[in-house]
Amino acid sequence: MSPLRIIILALLCYILYRLLFSGKKKGKEFPRSASGKAAPPQDVLVEDPVCHTYVPQKQAIRAVKEGKAYYFCSEKCCQTFLADKGEKQ
Repeated sequence: MSPLRIIILALLCYILYRLLFSGKKKGKEFPRSASGKAAPPQDVLVEDPVCHTYVPQKQAIRAVKEGKAYYFCSEKCCQTFLADKGEKQ
């Protein structure tokens, strides 16, 4: 067998290997922390009940009504909600 055929055969074997095993990834994993454990997501998106915009929970304006927390994208949406639903706590 010539060296060129060996190189082509090796290349074809590598391509076949990549096709067979690259589709079996476990999915997207969380970034690893210093201890090696998977770190949780940094923030959660919440939906504004007035304009239905998704906002990171840490940046959202929060109002509590009857024990339930509501999150808003802006002070204007919060005021609109409170005018219709009651007062802010």
